Parts: sequence; C-alpha cells; structure tokens
Amino acid sequence: MEEKEKKDIFESVWSFLASVKLAIGVFIIIAFSSIIGTIVEQQAEPAKNIALLAKFFGDSAAPSVYNVFAKLGFMDMYRSWWFVSFLIIFSINLIVCTIDKFPKTWRLVKNPLRPLPENVLKTLPVKKEIKFKTHINTAKDEFVNILNSSRYKFLESNEENSVQLYSQKGKFARFGFYIVHVSIILILIGAIIGSRFGFGGFLNLPEGQISDMAFAQDGKTIPLGFSILCNWYDTKYYEGTDTPMKFQSELTVIDNGKEVMKKTIEVNTPLKYKGITFFQSSYGMIPNAVGTFILDITPNGGQTTTLQLRPGGSFEIPGTGIRGTVVNFLPALTQDRNTGALVSYADNMVNPGVAIQFSIPGMQPFTGWVLKRYPETGALPGGHLIKFADYHGVEYTGLQVSKDPGVMFIYIGSILMAIGLFVAFFISHKKIWINLAHESQGGKGPVRVTVGGNTSRNRLAFEKEIEHILSKASEAIEGRSKK
Repeated sequence: MEEKEKKDIFESVWSFLASVKLAIGVFIIIAFSSIIGTIVEQQAEPAKNIALLAKFFGDSAAPSVYNVFAKLGFMDMYRSWWFVSFLIIFSINLIVCTIDKFPKTWRLVKNPLRPLPENVLKTLPVKKEIKFKTHINTAKDEFVNILNSSRYKFLESNEENSVQLYSQKGKFARFGFYIVHVSIILILIGAIIGSRFGFGGFLNLPEGQISDMAFAQDGKTIPLGFSILCNWYDTKYYEGTDTPMKFQSELTVIDNGKEVMKKTIEVNTPLKYKGITFFQSSYGMIPNAVGTFILDITPNGGQTTTLQLRPGGSFEIPGTGIRGTVVNFLPALTQDRNTGALVSYADNMVNPGVAIQFSIPGMQPFTGWVLKRYPETGALPGGHLIKFADYHGVEYTGLQVSKDPGVMFIYIGSILMAIGLFVAFFISHKKIWINLAHESQGGKGPVRVTVGGNTSRNRLAFEKEIEHILSKASEAIEGRSKK
C-alpha cells in the first residue's frame, strides 16, 4: 500500500512537471517579468528609475513604487533568485516533457515499415488510384526509377498477381522539436550560469593610467585578476563635421607584471582576455586634468622632431631662432559671433586647439592657434610647420566590461535551435506505399496502381509529390507503349 502511495505521488508530480499548463504559466511569468525588466533600467542609479517611474505613477508615488520594485528584485531582475528559479522550473518542465514523450517518438521512428493490404491503402490520408494498359513488370520498373530519382529507398513485397513498393523518408524529422527543446535548455543553462557567475560593469580609464578592477552600476568594485592599461584614446570625425566617424583606444593587458596582450579596440571590436570582454562604449574629458601636449616640429627642409610639453612649456625650432611657448588650450575652438572672442563650444575634444606664443627674430611676438584637425593652421613664415598631434592624458576611454561564462552554452543552443526549427518545420516524415496489381487473374488485364501515404506535416505538398510521381510514371509507361 505504501509503495502504491509513493508511486501515485511520483506520478502526480511527474505529470505536473510535464504538463503544458505549467510550461505556459511559467513562460507567461518570465515574459511579463522581462517586459518590466526591459522598461526599468537594470543596475542603474536610483534617480534614473525613480524619474522613469514618475511618468507612470506620479512624482509622489514614484519613490514608494521604486522601493517595492527594489525589494522584489526588479532593479537587478535577471540576477534575482526568483527569476533564476523560474528559468530552472521552465528547464525542468522541458526536460521532463522531453523524457516523457521521447520513447513514443522513438518507437515510431524505429518501427520498421511494412507492406499494407490494398484495402488499407485506400483508408490512408493521402490516396490515389490509376490504371495502365501495360504489364505489371513494366509499371514496376518505371515506379522504381521514379522512386530512386526522388531519393526514396524502397522495399518490395511480391504476391501472386501483385507487387507492392513501400518506402519512407525523413523519419528523423520527428526529433526536430526535441532538438529545439535541448537548445532552449542549453540557452537557459547559459543564462543561469551567466547570471550567477558572470558580471557586467564599466571602467572609465584615463589615458596613460592602469586599473585592476571594474565597477558595477551600484559602485561596487569588480576585481579583474589582471591589470588593463589605456595607452591612448582617439576620435576620428567625418571631414568638415563634428560627427564622430569612429572612436578607438589602445589597451594593454598586464598579468603578473608582464605585458601579455595589446590591442586597439573600437565599437564592435572588443578586447577579450581570460573570459572578460572590454567593449569600447563611450569617451570623455577628465575634469581639470592637465596633460601633455605632443607637437611635431618640422623646420623648412629639415627633419621632424616630436616634443612633449606641459602647459607653459617652451621649445625652439632647430636652426631658426624661433621660440614658442604653450599658453592656452581649448577642446572645441570656435569664435563667438557677438564678441569675437575665442571660446570652446563643447566639453569634449571636438575641435581641439593649442595657443602658442611665438618669438621670431625680426618680428613682434604673437600668439597663434594650432588646430589638431586642421594641420594647415600650424604653418609659420619661412615654411616651418608645427603640427598639434595630441593632448595626451586628458581624455578617458569608457569601457563596458563583462564576463559571461555561459555564453558558449547560448551559442551552441542558438545553433541547435536553428537546426531544430528547420528540421521541425521544413522536413516531414513521409510514408508511401505503391501497390500494383492486375485487375484480372492470371496476370492479364490492365494494371491497377493504388498509391497511399501519410505525412507528419505539410500534407498539401505531399499530395503534389504523389501526383508528380504518378504523372512521371504515366509519361514513362505511355512512352514505352508507343515504341
């Protein structure tokens, strides 16, 4: 009695876990939660989401709604225990459902195809009948040729005054949905592993500086296990505009005190090391930063010399007696239309310019602006040239830092899902029987051909295929009869 009760409980639990209702219910909860998780910015500063919630619930209620959402885990939903629990339940449901249904499908696939009586063929979902004035062997030969050309591997059954050809194709297509189930399970496993053992953060790394950690949205530090150095950052603009064409950084990975990797990254071209990926996501200037001006000095007909100067630093063009002193800098140089004064119209280095006070023998000292994006502004009397190459150390590169150890499961699952969906929706399990028999005894009279078949899906296409087989057979048989 006790064993029966245990069996009943097990069967009840198994039926519950394999039920379609459970799958639909959990899927609705996951979908609804994901909608909220999409609207609410994940791992963001509270002020951002409070301002967002104020649009839906009003300014007075927004803080209270935010606190409720925060306690429910909606501010970091995809890592919350309850969301991961629903993913696990959904995975268990798919696994149990697959195990529960698989044996029946396996029997259908492994069960050998057998010949059927002619009266049974006429009851199949797809059936056709046609007569030919020819010998049964002639008709059989033509159907054999057509089946071979249609890639049907057929079997043959012979009886007195009749022959039956039968075949099937695409029997493993019934496993398409199981492949999809496995792919979903792999994707869910990858998502769970990524949420529990991965991380997402950011790092604003100034030029020339190094860091061994990133930062989560809530400000918590994330140790990297190695150090990352930003050698330089640069923005390229479309000619004649202030629209960025691309922005890139050169990063160096330092592990155990040794340089192990160097790469120039830009959008969609990240750096990856030890499972951690660094994406180029933003950039900007460091407030009140003092950097190093990099100037290329070229005397008329002479060699170019690269100088590194701090603000206020001076230099001399070799062999000319011309001296220069860095006296000012503006990140986005323009001229005020009202006052005529030179001002900066942006905080970033959109149109950087350096002001240099020149002392040229035989001339009054003057101050000239050399623009980085317009090298011609560095031309001096006598054919000498000064090029403003960079102002290093005043910009930072904004890096998105992420680690997802489950991403390989997601990639494999996505590939399997594409394969499974293709098999499930575009390949069908088709069975066909072709019975050929003389209408009269003794092997005389017309040959009656009865074709029957069934398919797991796309019945209309299967009917057209059978009609094509019959049409081809008719043409071939008639052609032989005329010879």
